Amino acid sequence: MSKSKQEQSLKDVQLKLIAELLRNSRRSDRELAKAIGVSQPTVSRTLAKLEKAGFIRSHTIIPDFSKIGFNLLGITFVKLKSTYPAEEIEKIRKAVKERVEQSKFNIVMLERGIGLGFDACIISIYKDYSEYSQHQDAIRTFPFIDISKIESFIINLKDSVRYHPLNFETVARHLATSS
Repeated sequence: MSKSKQEQSLKDVQLKLIAELLRNSRRSDRELAKAIGVSQPTVSRTLAKLEKAGFIRSHTIIPDFSKIGFNLLGITFVKLKSTYPAEEIEKIRKAVKERVEQSKFNIVMLERGIGLGFDACIISIYKDYSEYSQHQDAIRTFPFIDISKIESFIINLKDSVRYHPLNFETVARHLATSS
């Protein structure tokens, strides 16, 4: 087999393995090997390479948040007060990281981005509206955030009508078919 075919084959195996792990990361290497049609040692080696290279950051689950006491999911968009120089952005990033680590709020994701006139997005889960409100108040205490430019979208996790709850099955299907 030529080098490029070997590299392509390995890439296919990597994507298939990631897809299977997205579906269920609790399976043994033997079960994963059977699912993607390779040997168990190939799965073990590939998994170790993917973890070492940072393609896989963790093996985790996605619980039904409402069943474990979280009733709301909030998506909050924030805008910085002004454009900051690179060295100031680094100070802000460190301050945010420190506050997030000390926070009592369940922040699922906090990332910079662009769109809708905002600079960052925070996704959090809350037990109730009071906890959500407290978190919004805490966000407003950051000195570099324009408090007039904070918008949120709240999802009731107890709602009986669900369209497509959080999961990675769609991503797994796409990865499995893109190779």
